[in-house]
Amino acid sequence: MKRWGLVGLVAMVACAPEDTSSRNAQGGMCPNVSAGALEAAPPGQSSGPDTPKDDGRQSYIVRFRDGGVSAASQVHQLGGRVTSTYRSVPAVAARLTEHERDALARDSRVESIEPDQVWHSLGPTTVPALAFASATVKGSTAKGEYTEGLRQVQANQVWDVDGDGQPDPGRPTGQGVRVCIIDSGLDLEHPELRGAVVAGHDFLDDDDEPWDGSPADWGTGHGTHVAGIIAARAGAGAEAGKELPSGRGLIGVAPGVELVIARVLDFYGSTQMSYVLEALEYCSSQGAKVASLSLGGGFASRTTLQAFKAAYNGGMLVVAASGNDGGKVVSYPASDPSVLAVGAVDAQGRRAPFSTGGHDLGLMAPGVDVLSTFPRGWGTLANITADDTSPVARALLYAPPGGYNEKLVDCGGAETMDSCAGSVCSGFIAYVRPGRVSVEQAMVNVMMQGAKAVIFATDVVGSGAQVLSLPQGGTWVPAVTINHAGSTMLSRLFDYPVRIDVDRADYTYMSGTSMAAPHVSGIAALLFSAHPSATPEQVKNALLDTAKKLGADDFSEDYGRGLVQAKDALDALDALSPLP
Repeated sequence: MKRWGLVGLVAMVACAPEDTSSRNAQGGMCPNVSAGALEAAPPGQSSGPDTPKDDGRQSYIVRFRDGGVSAASQVHQLGGRVTSTYRSVPAVAARLTEHERDALARDSRVESIEPDQVWHSLGPTTVPALAFASATVKGSTAKGEYTEGLRQVQANQVWDVDGDGQPDPGRPTGQGVRVCIIDSGLDLEHPELRGAVVAGHDFLDDDDEPWDGSPADWGTGHGTHVAGIIAARAGAGAEAGKELPSGRGLIGVAPGVELVIARVLDFYGSTQMSYVLEALEYCSSQGAKVASLSLGGGFASRTTLQAFKAAYNGGMLVVAASGNDGGKVVSYPASDPSVLAVGAVDAQGRRAPFSTGGHDLGLMAPGVDVLSTFPRGWGTLANITADDTSPVARALLYAPPGGYNEKLVDCGGAETMDSCAGSVCSGFIAYVRPGRVSVEQAMVNVMMQGAKAVIFATDVVGSGAQVLSLPQGGTWVPAVTINHAGSTMLSRLFDYPVRIDVDRADYTYMSGTSMAAPHVSGIAALLFSAHPSATPEQVKNALLDTAKKLGADDFSEDYGRGLVQAKDALDALDALSPLP
């Protein structure tokens, strides 16, 4: 694949020379400090095959009344550029000038010309921590590689009946089933995923190497995180020095499944609908029984409705994230009638405030503070030590590594560049109560006052350490979030030394419905593994009918049918279609 670089410059701010050893909160900015993000490319404009942005063309989906037989040739005759030709719908994706579009619109064989919608990844969430009410997750359990989310959805009860922490011979693990991940690509050589990928295609670069960047310059890591939730291999572990603190790795919901990787998201988490529809057909052609989509943000059209229905009727269950806006309208394509929509709960089964609900919501799955794989060496794990205590801490996604032992300074909400009382340009650790300004603005404000590291606290009683994100790229310092108990403790230690360590790892924590959807995708693979002849409808109904009820009624717009339960769903499918 081709690497599409970030554009823009790091924001540079400096003031006139001054005494940098000590100053009060009104001392102004420290000199010669760089802080801030790189300028991002416009959504949907950062990557793609042979799509120059100055050619005067826009992307469209062109439907033809005659079944699409002459669609490509007609576009070519007018000088347009066909980028995709579909089998399941009478349409092509094409880049057209305004003149070419108008000429096609006058053609009696053209049924419609619709915009090629821009869709986005649905994780990680980047809203301020005060909007969350998550629970503490400690990562590895007594069984070594089990995450809390895996146990929460009963996945281990399907393939680890004897409870020894390993898949039992002969139990359904997803073996023989292909799951297609339509996402940002993958770190194809991650130790936890070696041997899992059996096919793949990069639809942005039009090659068969769906990498999410390269070891020197990774992309978002979104697809690698999703893949680990589904398919991390038992006992695989990570590279030396980049493993979890337990010294062990983790295991996916369906650790024997085969992965098909379809890269459609660019390095900014954006894509176009045409790529997703093309990837959907590719997944079907590769024999995938499940397609996992942690993306959305578009709207239904005749073309999309027809494409997802064709995938479903063709034997593939499509699972999609419901959205992260916390509203009551499920994101598209999760809201498509042929797609199973999944929202997010925390470790206590409480709906995540960011999780989008509505009448199209199907199931809930773990999506808060989820530990999974990340491109090698680009994940981060955090630790704080203060007064001989280590509160639960999570590194901000894309924050740099580093270790500092400095005095803790109260910076309030970090709304301004003079908010840290007692700050010194020689360095301190900033304690920030987020929510008043964006996370990245708070970071810039305290860094300009001399902060070498940042702790984001929470005022939400009983909440856990939140998972926040910085813009990828730019100049930052190590930053972490802590749980409520840690916030209470540290608020009594201002002006005392605190130790922060942020270390590189092959794993990281993320939150979002993007993390919930792959839990359900993996469980669907377990059911198909046990019953290869089952239809998507049978598997979907087994998942819905056996979900653990979380609301007052059998269905609610906050929880759908409830929390997905792997063992109960398999038992229901066994009763419907007993194994020979």
